[in-house]
Amino acid sequence: MGPKTEYWRVLTEPLVRQNPVTLQILGICSALAVTTTLATAFTMAASLTVVLTLAAGLVSVIRHHIPDTIRLIVQIVIIASLVIVIDQILQAYFAEISRALSVYVGLITTNCLVLGRTEAYARHNRPVAAMVDALGNGLGYSLVLILIGGIRELFGRGELFGARVLPLSESGGWFTPLSLMLLAPSAFFLLGLLVWAIRSWRPEQVEAREHEPPARAKVAE
Repeated sequence: MGPKTEYWRVLTEPLVRQNPVTLQILGICSALAVTTTLATAFTMAASLTVVLTLAAGLVSVIRHHIPDTIRLIVQIVIIASLVIVIDQILQAYFAEISRALSVYVGLITTNCLVLGRTEAYARHNRPVAAMVDALGNGLGYSLVLILIGGIRELFGRGELFGARVLPLSESGGWFTPLSLMLLAPSAFFLLGLLVWAIRSWRPEQVEAREHEPPARAKVAE
């Protein structure tokens, strides 16, 4: 298997087969909190993907110079520095979306997906491979956020990216917004349905049972 084929596999596997949200259940807090609109979901997804890719590259470059005793501290400092830069850019050029995202951009620093990929992969692989892996996981995370954000905005407001898609009944149309879609529980249920759909499609993603239920006693004839 050549390097290009291997890079392609590393990039595409996290999209569905090894998706960090639906399979590994990582980063679900932001999936529940920032997906009320497609714009906030897209911005959060892009921010995390950029931070994850750059952090993985930097950690990989200096991996041989980081003592094991302080490796997590160094990784967190690198991630936090990148998050601060991204947050400042959003505040400067996308102020409205930045206000909508509130503290959740800053919480990228504590996102299990970011630290998990730098610790599990970037610390043991070369920069290009580490950044390809990080980009793939970022795109897999983005795919879930954008899908949930699109569904919630479409059925909760009748809009996509703030543009009217479904005609509202109050304006003579036929659609009545489902206000439940804008509440956090709807994101939880949508994510659960997405996990169920993917694992029904790919049964190999279903975890093995930790224990088997006791066998029922046979009724004597």
